[in-house]
Amino acid sequence: MLNKKEFAILTYLEANNDEKFTQKELAEELNFSVGTVNKLWNELEEKGFIENKQITKKGLNALEPYRVKRAIFIAAGFGSRLVPITLNTPKPLVRVKGVRIIDTLLDAVIAAGIEEIIIVRGYLAEQFDQLKYKYPMVKFVENPLYNEANNISSVMCIRYLLSNAYVLEADLFLSNPKLITKYQYSSNYLGVPTEKTDDWCFFMEGDRIKRLGVGGLNCHHMFGISYWSEDDGRKLCNHVEQVYNSPGGKERYWDQVALGEYIKEYNIGVRECTFDDIVEIDTFRELKELDKVYDV
Repeated sequence: MLNKKEFAILTYLEANNDEKFTQKELAEELNFSVGTVNKLWNELEEKGFIENKQITKKGLNALEPYRVKRAIFIAAGFGSRLVPITLNTPKPLVRVKGVRIIDTLLDAVIAAGIEEIIIVRGYLAEQFDQLKYKYPMVKFVENPLYNEANNISSVMCIRYLLSNAYVLEADLFLSNPKLITKYQYSSNYLGVPTEKTDDWCFFMEGDRIKRLGVGGLNCHHMFGISYWSEDDGRKLCNHVEQVYNSPGGKERYWDQVALGEYIKEYNIGVRECTFDDIVEIDTFRELKELDKVYDV
């Protein structure tokens, strides 16, 4: 097992193996002290993970347990707040400046080398077939209860696939594809540190999400892109099923399982990003502001 700082150095080397840099530059990139980088570098060389400033085959093998196996897209919902556009088009397939919203996520996943891609669909499901022309590797899972239950019903459909997996809301317009990486150290959500938000947010206790809420001060604005480790994915499979089958469970958001009822059984962190990295288009007015084609 690697510690978190060893993981950070090896994944940086794996992603930038052809680039030349000093240990000082690496320290600045990773926000470590130069002394920490020097110490870790020597230790990683002794273990045979680094040689001639490049990651070795042994180093790549050490990263293998942290490789993301699949990406799961939650794309079954109606997108009622984007009416009238979504009356005829599922929200993930809406185009923003000529690009389908879901394409920004799919392109990032493929660029990261993640080969297993699953889309849970429901509303106007057949329209997602068009994705096969550009993304023939995509597999679909049908959610027949998309209009009878909340998005926990979509996760119920793929609950056995949550280990070593990204789970992505398919209606997020991703501007920074580097947020989707080949390796992840532990379970996490993307979030933006903010002084105030009226939206879904995380309240932290150290590096761990302590509570999920709606609106708050000095918190992290939540984005619906998460990663689940092998162990957490197995736990989440059982917990999703338990909540779904409980009274009122079908009305829950799936995120409320690990970040609500069972939060004490998880250690979920936040990978920080910015509001420039991801755009969450919630209303038709916001869509018109982003793309003047719709402002007619």
